[in-house]
Amino acid sequence: MTKFDLKQAHRKLFNPPKDNFAEVLVPAMPFVKVDGAGDPNTADEYKTAVEWLYGISYAMKFAAKEALNRDYVVPPLEALWWADDPATFVRREKDRWRWTVMIMAPDFVTDAMFEKGVAKTTAKRGDRPSSLRFESYDEGRSLQTLHIGSYDDEGPTLKRLHEEVMPTLGVTFNGAHHEIYLSDPRKTEPAKLKTILRQPIREH
Repeated sequence: MTKFDLKQAHRKLFNPPKDNFAEVLVPAMPFVKVDGAGDPNTADEYKTAVEWLYGISYAMKFAAKEALNRDYVVPPLEALWWADDPATFVRREKDRWRWTVMIMAPDFVTDAMFEKGVAKTTAKRGDRPSSLRFESYDEGRSLQTLHIGSYDDEGPTLKRLHEEVMPTLGVTFNGAHHEIYLSDPRKTEPAKLKTILRQPIREH
């Protein structure tokens, strides 16, 4: 059985340039999502949300194999980040951040498969997070780049995006700051972490 790989199917979205920003048009795609707030390094809420996302995503993967005889590679973890003041990302004031962590799913995964995954994960982990949901996210026109290095070293790149790249293009914010984590931080040293930084935009 061939595994469907969303990173290959949407190759342009997962291969941005390093050190430069490329414009992409991101289609609506389904995600499992959980919301929260606070520093992801210290908030138990964040750790719990990520554990739930992976539990459900793998349960959905096996449900698709069973129901449709279709297999797929579970995509990388992603997160939307926002705050009342976007400069908090440049300053890395993480306790002021709000977030939605999420994992993409193929279009052939159904609501019924999601609910089956919820039931299976609830049996293992107890009560589900109140914000847990399966829904489409339509990001549209965006700028993105590949950041290599520690998450805490993203500040200068985001400062350049906010203060140079976007004003030069005549565009402004049109949604939350988006990160896609291509590396596993448990197995990768900080200097080698690969993260896609994406910002939805619109005409100013």
